[in-house]
Amino acid sequence: MAKTLEKVDVVTVGLGWTGGIIAAECAKAGLKVVGLERGKERSTADFLRVHDEYRYAMRYELMQDLSKETITFRNNRKMRALPMRQMGSFLLGEGLGGAGTHWNGQTWRFLPYDFEIKSMTDRKYGKNKLSADYLLQDWGITYDELEPYFDKFEKTAGLSGDAKNPFAGKRSSDYPTPAMKKTPILKKFETATSKLGYTPFMLPSANLSESYTNPDGESISACQYCGFCERFGCEYGAKTSPEITVIPTARKTGNFDIRFHANVIEVLKKGNKVTGVKYIDNQTGEEYIQPAEVVVLTSYVMNNAKLLMVSDIGEQYNPETQKGTLGKNYAYQILPGATGFFDEQMNVFMGAGSLGMTIDDLNGDNFDHSDLDFIHGGSISMTQTGTRPIQTNPILPDTPVWGAEFKKASIYNYSRTLNVSTEGASMPHKENFMSLDTDYKDVYGVPLLQLTYNFTEQDRNLHKYLTEKISTIMKEMGAKTVMAGNPITNYDIVPYQTTHNTGGTIMGSNADDSVVNNYLQHWDADNLFVVGAGNFAHNSGYNPTGTVGALAYRASEGIIKYSKSGGSLV
Repeated sequence: MAKTLEKVDVVTVGLGWTGGIIAAECAKAGLKVVGLERGKERSTADFLRVHDEYRYAMRYELMQDLSKETITFRNNRKMRALPMRQMGSFLLGEGLGGAGTHWNGQTWRFLPYDFEIKSMTDRKYGKNKLSADYLLQDWGITYDELEPYFDKFEKTAGLSGDAKNPFAGKRSSDYPTPAMKKTPILKKFETATSKLGYTPFMLPSANLSESYTNPDGESISACQYCGFCERFGCEYGAKTSPEITVIPTARKTGNFDIRFHANVIEVLKKGNKVTGVKYIDNQTGEEYIQPAEVVVLTSYVMNNAKLLMVSDIGEQYNPETQKGTLGKNYAYQILPGATGFFDEQMNVFMGAGSLGMTIDDLNGDNFDHSDLDFIHGGSISMTQTGTRPIQTNPILPDTPVWGAEFKKASIYNYSRTLNVSTEGASMPHKENFMSLDTDYKDVYGVPLLQLTYNFTEQDRNLHKYLTEKISTIMKEMGAKTVMAGNPITNYDIVPYQTTHNTGGTIMGSNADDSVVNNYLQHWDADNLFVVGAGNFAHNSGYNPTGTVGALAYRASEGIIKYSKSGGSLV
């Protein structure tokens, strides 16, 4: 029988960026907060020996244990969904900091177009630009309304940037720290794209260019350009992460308590209110009930949706009738790119997760789509993230994939190969959704989340267009041979792509087409908040973290307001 604990003001489920921000802001406001984290505690001191590519990048030291909990996947409803047995397409973090520990640090604000995509697209191109199979909708909030929260997140993170993107929304202040170093590799991209008529700028970075103290008094170190960011924690404390910023801030208040190894299996509901959560100590097997005035789901996209589903909160999306909102509008990204083989050697082994230059000329609606068979676009970047040898064996197509010739070519090309890549936007489709699996359960006896997803015609058309543009850029950079990325066909769960999953608990202006309002307050229970990239009504041409951070700050403001007066916030 589950043991009932003392009631608190706020309980958060997960302690990555969203849980950390909610905890810090609510605790500073005097609310008693408990954070439940199913992983273990960790800090900068735990990463002193982190430069181990095999342990962290290949064996996923910081990731979720898929033998205990995973998802099932299928491309369409006619297929049987099968469990994802190994990390591949995306990487599910676990432990204090969540995915905010193993991320690269590329931190964007979504474009003004993103938040009003349905209205702006219809107004400019007509209502039939995309077929009715695409579930395009506005977010229920505008960029201008969200801008103060973007600003707050950037100051918490100490972001480094140059604010020279001509297509970005208006800013209330500059980046807190200057842009990172512009290396010879980035200058090569800058020269080529400028000649082609584009406008390059430094990528906004949470790998800081200089030491910084944020408004809460937390110190972040300067980046050492060691090249071990993605899939790794930072031993210098220079990659802004929740465990070196918002978590310490929350702890200093005396109003915040963390419980590790606490795996939440249900949100408890009575009438039109939630009353708390049930969790299992995954070391002892003991069950607990944590009552709370406010419950905030701050775990990853898929777990937030799963918890609502197993707790029977909200109406599950039905692709046949297109009724229901929970699990709807799952979206991913496309990754057009091109590899260039050069004669000269370059220092590709050095870098940082968000050291790069970008052009936004082909992102959002920054170019005319009147005669194109897709909408939106993608940010095109040259990043110098640190090329690691186990995962990198660049060879030309006619080279054997084993033996002496392979080894010779791989070693030769290692320091003579560059990649220009794109994060391409993904539009929601009626056949791409999340639900509960009817056959498979996790180690706790809870049904697994089932993902039904495939690339669409919109994805394929956009991918082809951007691949051609990128190949032209790579040629202009002086590559002797350019290998363009292959066209996309069916989505595959195995090869790594990005951990930029979105949708399933989308936000909006009414309960008919969204799960939460623009404070991320659940329409069916006003003391339940759901925070994360699951709130995105579609995916953009950027990393999601900056927009997630902004939404978390707005949600925390809403939770504090609710705690004082109750009721719906909109």
